[in-house]
Amino acid sequence: MFIVGITGGIGSGKSAVSDFLMTQGVTIVDADVVAREVVMPGTPALEKILQHFGKDVINSTDNTLNRATLRKIVFNDNDSRKWLEELLHPVIREEIVQQLANATSPYAVLTSPLLLETDQHLLTQHIVVVDTTETQQIQRTMSRDRNDEKQVRAIISTQMPRDQKLERADTVINNQGSLEDLGKQCILLHEKLLSLAEEKSNG
Repeated sequence: MFIVGITGGIGSGKSAVSDFLMTQGVTIVDADVVAREVVMPGTPALEKILQHFGKDVINSTDNTLNRATLRKIVFNDNDSRKWLEELLHPVIREEIVQQLANATSPYAVLTSPLLLETDQHLLTQHIVVVDTTETQQIQRTMSRDRNDEKQVRAIISTQMPRDQKLERADTVINNQGSLEDLGKQCILLHEKLLSLAEEKSNG
């Protein structure tokens, strides 16, 4: 299976690119979705988080993880963030590997904000970076998630710098323009990836 990694900073538009490819029948494994699945009520990971951080990080109504509370804790405490990453990254990776193995499309996509910051990129043969300016990242994330600018900047500061991401890219999608422009690039990207997948299967 030809595995494509799609990444980009928060608010860059990587989900929009992945969503388009999904409409073309491509299997999409979204690391953010997997990250939510592995901490559902009843999972070992959620129990460990509860034991470490206390009941304030659990919603009392349905016993789900209170992501907003946990996010505030870990972004203000490097030790807490490190502990959480060491717990979750291996569990998330294992589930990603399983979902990619079940893919049936000509190629499969792993979309992940931390593709290059973790060893997830080792699962892929081609890396697509969706790129935009930091100003656009902040504006889009503030309007989408209702986070304040300070919090968005804190998230950006924990991610790999834009120029380093671009250096690691096999393909760059420029998402500084309109949705129409992004759509045209997505069509070309899909055609390119189909061709690369075919080359791999024939090679």
